[in-house]
Amino acid sequence: MTVLTKGNQVSRQSIEKLDFLLLILETIDLNGIQSLYAFSNRLKLNDVLPNKVTIWKLRNNNPLRKSYVKNNIKLEEFDALIQITVEMARYLYPYIREILQSKEDPKKNTVIWNDFNNRFKELLNERLNINSMRVKKLLNNNGNDEILIMSLLTLSLCISNQGYQKLKNFLL
Repeated sequence: MTVLTKGNQVSRQSIEKLDFLLLILETIDLNGIQSLYAFSNRLKLNDVLPNKVTIWKLRNNNPLRKSYVKNNIKLEEFDALIQITVEMARYLYPYIREILQSKEDPKKNTVIWNDFNNRFKELLNERLNINSMRVKKLLNNNGNDEILIMSLLTLSLCISNQGYQKLKNFLL
């Protein structure tokens, strides 16, 4: 897998993974893009991510998106999105933990997992190209649970002090 291409640009696979994690965070936080932008401001990333449109354009570098545009995301832009992802995961960790626990013991709390899964599928339908085989797999009830659990665990692991570096290593 190629991590970087010419000119310190990020690979397609890394962009897909990061956008997927951000999509999961948006599934949990109903304010979505507004929260991403608020974290951008809090982290003083305004030079790299001056507005919500910039964040949206960067995320559209994901080839699985309906509105895919190949703009060759720069490493500093990618790093800024990683920082936002880590901070948002820290903030949403209690909810992430609750969602994971609800999946662990389905007899107790299936409502939480089902709500999360249904909202995630709504966002997939709204934002990603549903004709893609990879997206179809995510929309499949049998195929997406393991992927969602692994992604939620990844977000859980990046709340530590070295969370940024761990997530960056995972993505690259």
